[in-house]
This record gives sequence, structure tokens and C-alpha cells, in this order.
Amino acid sequence: MTDPSDHAAPAPAATASPDVPPDRLAISPLSEYHDADKLARGIGIRFKGEPRTNIEAYCISEGWVRVQAGKSLDRRGRPLTIRLTGPVEAWYEDLGDDPPVAKKDG
Repeated sequence: MTDPSDHAAPAPAATASPDVPPDRLAISPLSEYHDADKLARGIGIRFKGEPRTNIEAYCISEGWVRVQAGKSLDRRGRPLTIRLTGPVEAWYEDLGDDPPVAKKDG
């Protein structure tokens, strides 16, 4: 029989670096992907190579962003959004001029 202390502890689950934004994030507090602490740091988004400031939600791994569709509102008074597909990159703006960028590999 072996001593349990002989075994190495299991590796922790792969998590994103604290300096890289999450794969998916939304500004709406009603979304399950809303994280006020991460949003408070300021997140820069590049969609199809262009910096964007009007992103409502994004997903890097699935390659989409949601943007407001003009001034239209739904029946609950929330902005209508449309989903655009393409390469998405995200970074924390509080890290200066050369922050680590989260983007889809491949």
C-alpha cells in the first residue's frame, strides 16, 4: 500500500490568467455572463481587426459579438441587439499599452 502523501496533488483546472479577460462577457446585469468586477477594469474589444466601443456582449471561442440595433427597444425597454460573427479579441485596458490579449487560437 502506498502513502497518500507520495502522490502529487492533482493539477488545478485550467483557468484564464487574471490579466486576460474571460472567453464570454456581457454588460447586461441580467445576463449569466455579467461580471461587474471584470467590467470595472475596462475591457477593450477588437472585432474583425477594428477596435469597437459599442459591444453589448462577446464570445471569443464562438467568434461573435452583440451590438445594439439602432435605438430600437424590446417590449421590456431593453435595447435590441444583433449578433455579428467574426474574429474577436479582448484585453483589459487598465494594463497599459501592451496588455495580454485573449483571442481564439487557430
